[in-house]
Amino acid sequence: MKTHKFKTTINCGSCIKAVTPHLNKLEGVEEWNVDTNNPDKILEVKTETLDAQEIKTAVEKAGFKAEPVQ
Repeated sequence: MKTHKFKTTINCGSCIKAVTPHLNKLEGVEEWNVDTNNPDKILEVKTETLDAQEIKTAVEKAGFKAEPVQ
């Protein structure tokens, strides 16, 4: 399983609520979470099949920015 990490603009509970349906409807997402206490608002997505671009696109459709981090 791969874990993709992104620096995001998801910074509160309402933001998480807004992005939830977009990430939950992606087939292949095993688990995801956002560390809103981290200054970079790190989103971690665990998946077997998705690449970073597919996840980034879903986050952007929800109205947020996501940049992959290493």
